[in-house]
Amino acid sequence: MRNEAGMIYFLSDAHLGSRALPDAADNQRKVVGLLRRMEQDAKAVYMLGDMFDFWYEYLWQDPSKAEYTPFLDQLQSMTRKGIKIHYFVGNHDLWTFGWLARRTGVIVHRKPETVTCYGKTVFLGHGDGVMPSDWQTTLYPPFVLKKIRRFMFLRRVFHSRPLQCLFRLVPPAWGNAFGYNWAAKSRRKELAAPCPYKGENQEELVLFAKEQERIGNHHDYYIFGHRHIELDLQITRNSRVLILGDCFQQWTYAALTPQGTLSMHNA
Repeated sequence: MRNEAGMIYFLSDAHLGSRALPDAADNQRKVVGLLRRMEQDAKAVYMLGDMFDFWYEYLWQDPSKAEYTPFLDQLQSMTRKGIKIHYFVGNHDLWTFGWLARRTGVIVHRKPETVTCYGKTVFLGHGDGVMPSDWQTTLYPPFVLKKIRRFMFLRRVFHSRPLQCLFRLVPPAWGNAFGYNWAAKSRRKELAAPCPYKGENQEELVLFAKEQERIGNHHDYYIFGHRHIELDLQITRNSRVLILGDCFQQWTYAALTPQGTLSMHNA
């Protein structure tokens, strides 16, 4: 049964199945082990995107999903005990059309949301596409602005329902090979040259949170994934921004106590 006064956990960016990791199976075992520890005292778990390095649900049986049986079984075990698992899609695993929820019992979220946890107002989202409203006129260096515009264009493409449906015409073996190879390129690039914290005056997620506070849309906590950096930053007297790191290299997550205290942890 769910612990009504239990812990609330936040994690993201496991990139399960990544072909760029030395041992993807071992990575999955570690993620499952972390979830089993959370299962002991959790009321809810929020997964903030990119738990899979690539995910696409075909209309028919896709043999590739068998590789994730340990992870999927663990999610199912937790939800059957009444633990609420909220699954926010990221930019690598947004193509879920109902199978993941039916298989595991998770609650899928496609957009950032504001929730109230133990009296605290929390803004949650993967972080891709979350930008301050003036991002196009902000004085980014030209090469940075070009990179952001390219990413935002690709994000619109990946979220296009017609294109998502067309992808179903591609046989699973070909579609999965393309998806995993595409994802692995970005993972190898990141492993070779990680993108560091840009500073609070250029980090888009921090700028977004500051803007929300400035216009009166107050949140006690803003929690994101996506950037693969560990950050816990106080932006006002009553507001903090957390970026969760990842669950394949840094192994960091956050936990909220019933008393409303939020902290970062190493797995």
